[in-house]
Amino acid sequence: MQQTGVLAQVTTERGTPDLTVGLDISDSFTQLCLIDVAGAVVEEGRVRTTNAALRRRFAALAPARMALEAGPHSPWVSRLLAELGHEVIVANARQVRLIGHSYRKGDRSDAEQLARLARLDARLLAPIRHRGLQAHEDLALVRSRDALVRARTQLINHVRGAVKAWGAILPRTTAHAFHRKVDEHIPAPLRPALSPLLEVVGELTRRIAAADRAVEELCGTRYPETGALRQVVGVGSLTALTYVLTIEDPGRFAASRDVGPYLGLVPRRRDSGNRTSQLGISKAGDPHLRRLLVACAHYILGPFGPDSDLRRWGQRYATSGATNARKRAVVAVARKLAVLLHALWVGGEIYEPLRHAATEEARSA
Repeated sequence: MQQTGVLAQVTTERGTPDLTVGLDISDSFTQLCLIDVAGAVVEEGRVRTTNAALRRRFAALAPARMALEAGPHSPWVSRLLAELGHEVIVANARQVRLIGHSYRKGDRSDAEQLARLARLDARLLAPIRHRGLQAHEDLALVRSRDALVRARTQLINHVRGAVKAWGAILPRTTAHAFHRKVDEHIPAPLRPALSPLLEVVGELTRRIAAADRAVEELCGTRYPETGALRQVVGVGSLTALTYVLTIEDPGRFAASRDVGPYLGLVPRRRDSGNRTSQLGISKAGDPHLRRLLVACAHYILGPFGPDSDLRRWGQRYATSGATNARKRAVVAVARKLAVLLHALWVGGEIYEPLRHAATEEARSA
């Protein structure tokens, strides 16, 4: 879930608001609950989930604190409410068990719970910040490309599976060249069924190439800061652009190391008494960016990755003897890479792959 931007900034210093509104948004209707400064419900109802209906309902309302859950509609609804002068809080329901695991879960109860939590302390809702409109628009290109790649992969796997079940094996080739290289190897009886799929794969490949060109253009024109991130070998235009659009404002983190937890690349913990259990990574934040960072980590640790402090550290981690050490090393390198990219973005420094190694050698000399 994306959590960047300038909207939904919580202003807890205002104290208890005169009017707090909880909104439970669905595709057709939005359930609302208004409570006053004393916590009494003054109105319940619903309104259609359209721009015109919401604007008509809340434009005449005195500035109030609005609380809604993060979801498909929350970006545009939060922008609309902020435009009307309301204080907007977008709740991260994954962090609020009172909402996500309520025994009386329903539209009315959810709206009331949101209103009551926002009235008491907005921090109870673990508020998120949606990205700005321009970043939202540009990230749509990145995610559309990802959808195209996933669709192509699914079709390629289907074609290979169908041919294998026939007793034949298609030659190994890249996804970009698949539709050209395997056509002549398709068994004749399967051609009527599989040839149309190869045509679709070819069209998807052309669309992906066009998206790649658009990504390169955005990096060079609208987001030149991606150049600092691409200094790290293994980090291409796609990863750099996705990183910049997801984080959007590097100043929102007090320290670069805070980016790792934000992207879900740190282990979950469960403390109980004198026992501390370390679980798998939290997988919070944007899953697409996390996958890209993990792919970069695979390259850095792989046979073609150049020598660097990050590679050496990951290799030591991978040979530590711990359970699933290699897998853990990839995730750990992805986390360190996320921190490094933020530091390069903020500092604007020239990346030195072996800075730490050079410092150690100088100390030992």
